[in-house]
Amino acid sequence: MASGSEIDLKVTKDGGLAAPTAEQLANGRVTSSEGLSFKPYWWDAAPRTAESHPLPANADVVVVGSGFTGLSAALTLLHHGRSVVVLERGVPGFGASTRNGGQIGSGNQKFRVKRLIALRGRKKAEAMLREGARMLDDIAQLIDVEKIDCHFARCGRFRAAIRPEHYDAMARDMEDLRQIAGVESFMVPKAEQHTEIGSDAFFGGSVLPGDASLHPGLYHAGLMRRIGEAGGLVIGNAAAQDISRDGGRFTVTTPLGKIAAGEVIIATNGYTDRLVPELGRRIVPIGSGLIATGEIPEETFARLMPKGRVYGNTNRVFYYFRAAPGERRVIWGGRVGRGAGNTSERAFRHLARDMLHVFPDLASAPITHAWDGMIGYTYDEVPHLGRTGAGLYYALGYCGTGVSRATYFGNKIALKVIGKSEGRTAFDDLAFPSFPVHAIAKRAVPVVETWYRFRDATKL
Repeated sequence: MASGSEIDLKVTKDGGLAAPTAEQLANGRVTSSEGLSFKPYWWDAAPRTAESHPLPANADVVVVGSGFTGLSAALTLLHHGRSVVVLERGVPGFGASTRNGGQIGSGNQKFRVKRLIALRGRKKAEAMLREGARMLDDIAQLIDVEKIDCHFARCGRFRAAIRPEHYDAMARDMEDLRQIAGVESFMVPKAEQHTEIGSDAFFGGSVLPGDASLHPGLYHAGLMRRIGEAGGLVIGNAAAQDISRDGGRFTVTTPLGKIAAGEVIIATNGYTDRLVPELGRRIVPIGSGLIATGEIPEETFARLMPKGRVYGNTNRVFYYFRAAPGERRVIWGGRVGRGAGNTSERAFRHLARDMLHVFPDLASAPITHAWDGMIGYTYDEVPHLGRTGAGLYYALGYCGTGVSRATYFGNKIALKVIGKSEGRTAFDDLAFPSFPVHAIAKRAVPVVETWYRFRDATKL
């Protein structure tokens, strides 16, 4: 170990620099990022590729966006005999659908049950909660029916209480969720939390045993394969630049030319831009960052995450973590750092700090991957689907809970396109508010996050 303010990185056998340790990253004492891969860990098993396809002249439906929403919608449409073309501005799967943590919740909302009832009324809140709980079962069924090998597992979720009062509030909320939506859970007091997590950083927590995990890269790749087998096209480097309507038909302009369609679905979530201004002012993109460790010694790994669940906490500035499927690695996520690009270790220092606060034993663990993605946030913190005034269908705004919801909403919006009654949802008649001053809202995200971090640290 070198003297001075920086720590030298070890040299690998082939002469390259080894990955920095969690301690080095957390303390900002990394002399080089050469050993750190700034791309999603998930891409190692499921590399992103863009096959070259000519743009057809026509399709029954054009889907803009190749994430879980767009692919789920396309697969549903293909199964109902429609021709479908999915357009992606970059490489298919380049966005958040292959950049998330692969955690799948069962009816978890951004609000406690009583708060949701206060906001929406009891009848609507109960319908939303019940439907939210069904989303997990739906994605499990889809993966089973389509035979997608993506390490789907009902591993359960441990949600850790940051403060003692959070534990009591969580217990009440879990009971409300059970009574309304049938979601089973149990509480684990601080004295027993080592049965769930090898950390003293928390004050107990709740376990939702039905929650799940998957490998998002492999899940996305599996959906892509099924679409190709069903005759659909997913075309990369084909950004939708303009959408016009002439009578009952749409024309979508791309760098590859124009394509006519009977219907268009916008499925861009956190990558929504000004293509459709009505949607652009209703979504604020928020950066999400993740890091992955290298292999951890078996004894340490078994002690830190003894039941192999997915994990979260009750902070306002939320972080989450899990084991990589089939490996002794930790995948740790939270907000992406500010003031640095997504290929700079500075953008991910805070994730290593949070990880070491929970798991000090990981100080010497190498950090092999660091990456980010964009979450689509709505003003009311609820996802939305429907149809714009110009007749474009949309499903987006998952606010960080998009694995099962995007899959579910993609299926539902496709059913709406073809006029199936099964497309009805509890979310249909929700007003979709714009951000009051959209440009200011985007710039305010870092300020609000800093305030929330302060409140998390000071018990305000």
